[in-house]
Amino acid sequence: MRPEILNPLFAEVTALKGVGPALAKPLDRLGLGRVVDVAFHLPTGWIDRIARDELDMVDAGRTIAITLTAVSYRSSAGRGPTRAQATDAKGNYVSLVYFGGNSGWVKKLLPLGEPRRVSGRLEMYGQELQIVHPDYVLPLEEAGDTPEREAIYPLSEGLTSKRMGQMAAQAVERAPELAEWIEPGLLAKHQWPAWRAALARIHADPSDAKARERLAYDELFANQLALTLVRASSRARKGRALIGDGRLRAMLNLPYAPTGAQSRSIAEIEGDLRQSQPMLRLLQGDVGSGKTLVAAMALLVAVEAGAQGAFLAPTEILARQHYETLRGLLSGLPVNIAVLTGRDKGRVREATLMGLADGSIDILIGTHAIFQEAVGYKDLGLVVVDEQHRFGVAQRMLLTGKGQHPPHLLAMTATPIPRTLTLALYGEMDVSRLDEMPPGRQPIETRVLSEDRLDDVVNALGRHLSAGGQAYWVCPLVEESEKTDLAAAEARAETLRARFGDKVGLVHGRMKGPEKDAVMAAFSEGCTGVLVATTVIEVGVDVPNATLIVIEAADRFGLAQLHQLRGRVGRGSGASNCLLIRGSALSETSRARLALMRETNDGFRIAEEDLRLRGAGELLGTRQSGEAQFRLATPEMLSELLPIAHDDTRLLIDRDGGLSGPRGQAARVALYLFERDAGVALLRSG
Repeated sequence: MRPEILNPLFAEVTALKGVGPALAKPLDRLGLGRVVDVAFHLPTGWIDRIARDELDMVDAGRTIAITLTAVSYRSSAGRGPTRAQATDAKGNYVSLVYFGGNSGWVKKLLPLGEPRRVSGRLEMYGQELQIVHPDYVLPLEEAGDTPEREAIYPLSEGLTSKRMGQMAAQAVERAPELAEWIEPGLLAKHQWPAWRAALARIHADPSDAKARERLAYDELFANQLALTLVRASSRARKGRALIGDGRLRAMLNLPYAPTGAQSRSIAEIEGDLRQSQPMLRLLQGDVGSGKTLVAAMALLVAVEAGAQGAFLAPTEILARQHYETLRGLLSGLPVNIAVLTGRDKGRVREATLMGLADGSIDILIGTHAIFQEAVGYKDLGLVVVDEQHRFGVAQRMLLTGKGQHPPHLLAMTATPIPRTLTLALYGEMDVSRLDEMPPGRQPIETRVLSEDRLDDVVNALGRHLSAGGQAYWVCPLVEESEKTDLAAAEARAETLRARFGDKVGLVHGRMKGPEKDAVMAAFSEGCTGVLVATTVIEVGVDVPNATLIVIEAADRFGLAQLHQLRGRVGRGSGASNCLLIRGSALSETSRARLALMRETNDGFRIAEEDLRLRGAGELLGTRQSGEAQFRLATPEMLSELLPIAHDDTRLLIDRDGGLSGPRGQAARVALYLFERDAGVALLRSG
């Protein structure tokens, strides 16, 4: 159970004074449903108020605090603005402008002839000075309530930074004093305040770097501790050694010799499988680096040792493609492979379940359906998880509960991840990297073109099709909505069909499985030449004859996603091209992103730059949300503080008595405070 001392923070947000159902709605849009969420909703900037005795045009654009006296009112008809004409001590004029048509309220706020301390952004309107909706209008005896510095928060409609600051102050008031979980020498070295003091200071003064750094460190420390506990728990469990005799692997007829990186990774995995401790390894490889071969080798080791293997993919398209790929790779071997997705029903499903239970199926490939309660294995020895970033720590733990013994786990990702982020998200796992490409892979030529040249692109597509080539055409994500995404794809498909007829296919995420499979099959078999798609093709589509990809509105995509999409081509021996169509108005970030795509095909370099440009929260994409997001640690802090948190966690476990010592007891509270559920679950069971 959560320690009682934290209960005031984990109360519903309506526990804060003045927060009723109406205010709870905009808070909910920001994901602030509890007091702790408000406390951790940190300001992103601040306003400095400049105290002035008289108005001056040189202050236009600044936020000032000044004593003013209203001398007249001017109201517009209907809902037009109400203007209070006011003067400073020297008789200089300024208009205080309020929109909304409530002139009576304005007159009450600014009675004629009575001085008020007014604060707001001074602006020039023509030749006149004005302040639109002043932040503060106070009687002189209350002028001390105007803060010199005020925090600016991320907001949604119906909230102001002032109101958010008031709620944050209440949330901090409810925060308890907690025992220190940071090693004393480290705390002194960095001159960090105590946890509660840091929380109070950052809301009062957003420029307080030490307070912000302390809170970011706490979150990273809790994350590292949770991952360390997961790893220790995994290693403490008695598993089963899988020692293959090599007979099946010797029968493989590979089209090329494995790369050095593949051979190294296979050796690392084979070494892990020989141990009775369950393997917990992440295989990172760029698009086309040969992860599937490594996974196949690992699965064959399991089958050689008399066990079964399961291969989990995040989507049905990817699951069925892996099934076809492995079936081709292992053809001629005495290995029985089956596929199971949520679509499989009736006799087909029953036959698969029976084969798993009696052991006649050696390798099962599928979606989450392969771990449903009804799916039982005779002897599951190895689980391979593809596109690992879509599965969180808790899910990784859940996957290993299906065997007689905890099975070994090999996780794979085709999204190259910077080393610091790897440590943050997969700190409980050993890591293998495929940083070489198999022979015959040619770099993809990438060009950036303005949307003004769309006709040229369509003409180039026509020449490509006439030469027997195939192409992808990826449509932009207009908003975070499949509906608008789909509309763009349907409109583009219609335009291209007017030119190329039935050579154009369309695939999107809202299609039913069989319909989607039929379109993909037609493209794979060369019946269609152009596949118009939403980002549903980001992973798992493999058509070697497709050597051209057009990505519309490429400036709306992140680097990692562009790199994944580009990886749909370049899968055969022919030269491939990627055309990035950009909008006319580019931000500096978008410009830098597209320039890097043109410059390099190195996914790991692209990932490092994506982390710098977009931040860790966006690197993996909003829909790929298996992992906990960092609320307090920025990408820059991640790089700087994560190694320190990693070392401090080891110090706690190895020197300071683990979780049973005084610092360990405080660290337990930190796990609950930062909701690192995997670690919390282990505390409950441990």
